Amino acid sequence: MFSWVSKDARRKKEPELFQTVAEGLRQLYAQKLLPLEEHYRFHEFHSPALEDADFDNKPMVLLVGQYSTGKTTFIRHLIEQDFPGMRIGPEPTTDSFIAVMHGPTEGMVPGNALVVDPRRPFRKLNAFGNAFLNRFMCAQLPSPVLDSISIIDTPGILSGEKQRISRGYDFAAVLEWFAERVDRIILLFDAHKLDISDEFSEVIKALKNHEDKIRVVLNKADQIETQQLMRVYGALMWSLGKIINTPEVVRVYIGSFWSHPLLIPDNRKLFEAEEQDLFKDIQSLPRNAALRKLNDLIKRARLAKVHAYIISSLKKEMPNVFGKESKKKELVNNLGEIYAKIEREHQISAGDFPSLRKMQELLQTQDFSKFQALKPKLLDTVDDMLANDIARLMVMVRQEESLMPSQAVKGGAFDGTMNGPFGHGYGEGAGEGIDDIEWVVGKDKPTYDEIFYTLSPVNGKITGANAKKEMVKSKLPNTVLGKIWKLADVDKDGLLDDEEFALANHLIKVKLEGHELPTDLPPHLIPPSKRRLE
Repeated sequence: MFSWVSKDARRKKEPELFQTVAEGLRQLYAQKLLPLEEHYRFHEFHSPALEDADFDNKPMVLLVGQYSTGKTTFIRHLIEQDFPGMRIGPEPTTDSFIAVMHGPTEGMVPGNALVVDPRRPFRKLNAFGNAFLNRFMCAQLPSPVLDSISIIDTPGILSGEKQRISRGYDFAAVLEWFAERVDRIILLFDAHKLDISDEFSEVIKALKNHEDKIRVVLNKADQIETQQLMRVYGALMWSLGKIINTPEVVRVYIGSFWSHPLLIPDNRKLFEAEEQDLFKDIQSLPRNAALRKLNDLIKRARLAKVHAYIISSLKKEMPNVFGKESKKKELVNNLGEIYAKIEREHQISAGDFPSLRKMQELLQTQDFSKFQALKPKLLDTVDDMLANDIARLMVMVRQEESLMPSQAVKGGAFDGTMNGPFGHGYGEGAGEGIDDIEWVVGKDKPTYDEIFYTLSPVNGKITGANAKKEMVKSKLPNTVLGKIWKLADVDKDGLLDDEEFALANHLIKVKLEGHELPTDLPPHLIPPSKRRLE
């Protein structure tokens, strides 16, 4: 008796069990979010349905930029080898979307074959038609970098109405499709031409809901002097600020991302630091892939809920028999008021609503009589997913990350920045003297000794109070001086002898020169008399 009641109650009490985050996302989407999307025709308005490959694919990096900004060269620099279909030149050379992916042998897969392969996350690109598919291909090659990530090369963005029409497909819509599915979007700019064309501006606006994925690279920066570089950087930030309307400043990496000698080497250290930061960002993608997919599913679920409210509100306002067309026009024109009403009634943030102009355009061709009324059960299922299932998956994400701490992009240019004496910062700051036979602090020790013996040492050591009088003259914060004291007090006796005092002053100098302090004292900085203690 009442078996259906107990069954429903049991289902609510028992949480969904998943082996991996990807499996959990796939099941939650299919069971809880997809029914809502299908009921309110979400896929006709926003984004095609997700498939298994969307949850299982490797992290992807999308490169976007005007022609001749170095997109293809950037890929060549990362993987340190040519890839099939690669063409580099000062004129617009790349006229296709090329997915550079890992494969056992080098080869090309044309677009029409690519979109029918269920193992690839590109099946839904079929909707853009042959004009696009003839300009889409996959370059496969056995590269260690591509073991961890895939890279999407895009056609150079041109200026003028003529070029935009001649593509034969909606370029901005294709980029938006990719933006929803990739882990990182890199916008490349040439230091010599910062003008943002109409089409590029349109593309950046199409990426509006994915600002968290966007990174900007100011490429070919070695070709201009330092003073010009400052002006170019400022002009780029000003131009981007007009298009990307966010209070946060977008991160811009400055450098010259290719393997040729620097034309103007004045800013070499800056370029090295910037390249290192960008590489770290890209290398983190495999570890953060599950979290990104989880985040994207949450964004999609919130949009699907809002879409359901919009469609059901339009359905509710439509007359049953007469005046349907005139009412439809009225509703489309007054869509902004419907947005405001939904926002008030359901306590939804304005940022969760789709673009008003785009929604009005899409509604023009729809038959409102086929829209569905509000079905609370579908919305409750999605709310339950967001409130409970996603929280459990968040725990699994952290567990998966802890089990693969070393997962990072390897090979190609990434190895060159990590190995040997040419890694960033090698031999600088706290690393100075790492390869020297003599103790690097020794060369300045006579100067430090003169100060040391003015601080009233007892049995060859000074107290913390006496050391503090001298160390605070550096004007460094107490938090930094405390760390320096901890590193310099090698024998942990709460006092400093002459070698430890010299070491403390050396570390102060390192910090004052703008370098970071090490977490632990490197072996080459340990005073000679203390090395037997280690």
